[in-house]
Amino acid sequence: MTQPTLKQSTGAQYTRIHAIGAARGDLTVPNDDLVGPIDSSDEWIRQRTGIITRMRASHDVFAVDLAEAASLEAIEGAGILPSQIGAILVSTISNPVITPSLATLLAARIGAPEAAAYDISAACAGYAYGIGQADSLVRAGLAEYVLVVGAEKLSEYVDPADRSISFLLGDGAGAAIVGPSDTVGIGPTIWGSDATKREEIYMTGTSIAFRDQESEWPTLRQNGQAVFRWAVWEMVKVANQALEAAGVTVDDLAAFVPHQANMRIIDEFAKQLKLPESVAIGRDIATTGNTSAASIPLATHRLLEEQPELSGGLALQIGFGAGLVFGAQVVVLP
Repeated sequence: MTQPTLKQSTGAQYTRIHAIGAARGDLTVPNDDLVGPIDSSDEWIRQRTGIITRMRASHDVFAVDLAEAASLEAIEGAGILPSQIGAILVSTISNPVITPSLATLLAARIGAPEAAAYDISAACAGYAYGIGQADSLVRAGLAEYVLVVGAEKLSEYVDPADRSISFLLGDGAGAAIVGPSDTVGIGPTIWGSDATKREEIYMTGTSIAFRDQESEWPTLRQNGQAVFRWAVWEMVKVANQALEAAGVTVDDLAAFVPHQANMRIIDEFAKQLKLPESVAIGRDIATTGNTSAASIPLATHRLLEEQPELSGGLALQIGFGAGLVFGAQVVVLP
C-alpha cells in the first residue's frame, strides 16, 4: 500500500513584535510602608535593590484583570482584530486556580474565545519563553498572530516579615502581539534551565499543607546571594549567546531590557556585557518593583514611552529566575 504524503503547515518566513501593552497595580507602595516588619529602612532597600516604590494591586484586582488591560492596549497598538489572534500564551505564577488557565479566561475577555490558549509556568523567564514560542508558532503556520502576556499579582505571596524577597515584589502585566514581518524581527531564542539550583527561589509550603492546616499560607523566598551570583555570571553567558545567535554585537543595540530583578543585578549585568553608553537600559524596577513574568514587557513599554526614538532599534531582552530558568533573544522594538 502506498503511503500518502503528509502535508506540513508553514507560515510567515519572518516575525516581529507589532505592539506592546502594559498595566500596573493601582496602589503605589513606598519603602516606608514595608520597613517595619523587616526592621529596615528606606535607605537600606534603595541601596540593596534600587526600588523607591512598587506598584501593587488592590484586593479585588487579579492577574487576569491586569492581563486584560495590557492585552487590549497591545491589540489596539498592533491594529488587528482579536479574531486574528490564533494563540494566547500567558506566563504567570499567580493564577489563583490550577485550572482553567488564565490564558483561556483572558481569551474570553478580549474577544478571542476560539484561540489556542495556555499558561507558561516559567516565572521571570516566562515572557522570553513566550516570545520564542510565538515566533515559532507564526513561522510554523499555527497562528497568524500570537498574544504573549506576562501577568503577575505577586503581592498575594508576600510575607511582610520576610527580608529575602518580599519588599522586591510588585504586581503588573505586559503584553505583546507577535505576527508576520517582511524582515527578521525576532532573533533566535536561547533558553534552558539550571534545575540543580531550583530551590534558590522557592515557596515556603504547599497549598495541600495549607489546606490540611500543617503550614501557613505559602509565600515566596529566595537565597539572595546565590541568585545574584547566578544571575550576573551565568546569565551574561546566555546574553552573549543570544547576541551571537542573532549575528549582532552590543554596539548594534539600541536597548537592553533584562528581567527587573534588582537594580544592582541590572547594573552589574550591563557592566559585564560592556554595553556602550548609547544603549538604553530598562530600569522600570525603581518605581514598579519586581513583577516576575511581566517585568520585561513593562520595562520595554516604559522605555518606548520615554524614548520613542528607540522604536525600530534592536533590544537584547533576557529573563531569568525561579526554576532556575532562563530565556533571551534580540528583538526589533515595535
